[in-house]
Amino acid sequence: MHSFSLPYDRQVMPMQIENDRFEGVLTVPDKNKKQQESPEEIVRRALDNPIGTKTLPELAKGKQKIVVVTSDHTRAVPSSTTMPIILEQLRKGNPDADITILIATGLHRGMSKEEQVERFGKQIAEHEKIINHQAFEKDSCVYLGTLPSGSKCEINKLAVEADLLIAEGFIEPHFFAGFSGGRKSILPGIASAACVNINHSARQIADPKSTTGILAGNPIHEDMACAARMAHLAFILNVLLDTHKQIETAYAGDVEAAHAQGCRKLLEDNGVAALKADIVVTTNGGFPLDQNLYQCPKGLASALECVKEKWYRHSRCGLQGRSWRKTFRTNDAGRHSARKTGPHHEDST
Repeated sequence: MHSFSLPYDRQVMPMQIENDRFEGVLTVPDKNKKQQESPEEIVRRALDNPIGTKTLPELAKGKQKIVVVTSDHTRAVPSSTTMPIILEQLRKGNPDADITILIATGLHRGMSKEEQVERFGKQIAEHEKIINHQAFEKDSCVYLGTLPSGSKCEINKLAVEADLLIAEGFIEPHFFAGFSGGRKSILPGIASAACVNINHSARQIADPKSTTGILAGNPIHEDMACAARMAHLAFILNVLLDTHKQIETAYAGDVEAAHAQGCRKLLEDNGVAALKADIVVTTNGGFPLDQNLYQCPKGLASALECVKEKWYRHSRCGLQGRSWRKTFRTNDAGRHSARKTGPHHEDST
């Protein structure tokens, strides 16, 4: 009997499979090397050596209104480590800057105060200006132009009006944007609901290049990158995480150049060959990535590359977040599917 565990919520799900029915486990390769730097040292080294831009203190000089875009409760960004250093660097350049932390909620709900404390730490959560993006509020976004897809580019007004706009995030494979991180902080992070819905539409996702690991020619990525340029995103800090969601390396600087280096590093260090099997069992990577059904395709994308005919995934959560649930329950196909899945609670993600 072969025993192994899958990430599930904040714990793991133990599993056993008979040896003659076991094909293998796909996981991040063991690099067999001990991390020599602390997470803080990794972040500081990246910020001190930005790719294609000046350092944060240099960029902050003379800038009064500064907006820092960060990810919401559905992403594993280690902001309790990164955000204090970012704020320190900005105030080193301009101690009197008016700094706003803007949470890139996309179409999700806003982060609660308790979630902000868990994410940023008590000091930042209680003493910094933190605002949730509101994609569904018409007056919260401003029109910047037309994206390659033909969609209107509508971005959060606070971000557009900032003297300096920067973002933090993390890079992982994404099943239709190619990779997370970088430009995704802007679109879908702080874009209008209408803009996000076109970017994430079935037509865009159906493009053969809208898939994991592909940026060149990916129409979803191209819209995202264009939106970041239109919004004048001046600087990013993106981290790569290990299997314990700890910082493994970091990249800072220009949104396209720094992000591209991070994506290349991710593929070099973490790519594995697919195994084909009749049945594939997967999860969504544990908390916070498995909070609702809306996020499930991220876990399924890799599994679908391995399965011959069937698949099975396990989610700890309710059906989906509020906005997606509303769409799901008012659609005939969605109502039929919801009946088939049986009872479920309405989560608040």
